[in-house]
Amino acid sequence: MGEHWAGYIGNLHVHWDTLITMWFAMGFLIVVSFIMTRNLSIIPTKVQAFAESIIKFFMGNLKEVKDSDRHIPLVASLFLFILVANLMGQLPLRLIHLKQGELASPTNDINLTAALAVIVLLYYLFYGFKEKGFRYIYHGFSITGIITTLVDILEMITRPLSLALRLFANILAGEILVSVVLGLVALIAPIPVMLFEIFVAFIQAFVFMMLTIAYITSAVSNEH
Repeated sequence: MGEHWAGYIGNLHVHWDTLITMWFAMGFLIVVSFIMTRNLSIIPTKVQAFAESIIKFFMGNLKEVKDSDRHIPLVASLFLFILVANLMGQLPLRLIHLKQGELASPTNDINLTAALAVIVLLYYLFYGFKEKGFRYIYHGFSITGIITTLVDILEMITRPLSLALRLFANILAGEILVSVVLGLVALIAPIPVMLFEIFVAFIQAFVFMMLTIAYITSAVSNEH
């Protein structure tokens, strides 16, 4: 448990299991999105109504953010991808044991969660500077202004680290716990733990999304 199927692409060291499950999650979302957006009509079908309810969920969480509609694609993509990726650790796919390693949730790899956190960082920095210019992080040439600027820069560095570690640690710990219980008692006992980890999968995706929204709000708000 926890060992990755490692290999190389040229001189680049990669985790093949993470790449495979990551693309599996993305492919699943692309196919589902394609199906849900076909033949849209004024009178929605059950599938269209379900898709619209998902979009309304994201719109509701972003309603306090300036120009919220432009941020829906990123926020929705992050939440749905992380949710599917998290759930993959509880599906039969992770029971496939290859001699090179296991196929578990891609979010149990710090490399993936760090990449997602960097995407969030670059996104809100872009809109922060776009909205406020250099004053987004510069607070004047004074003792107070310099200290505030340094604190803001430090906060920007620690934010993606916090995002990456929180998601990675919770998913990895959950998968280890399930594996331990499966090793001790193969029947019935693991079910409550797995159900709890499904709940954790939703919570972690939601927390990542809400923190992303908070960072975007801070970047574009006039109160910063």
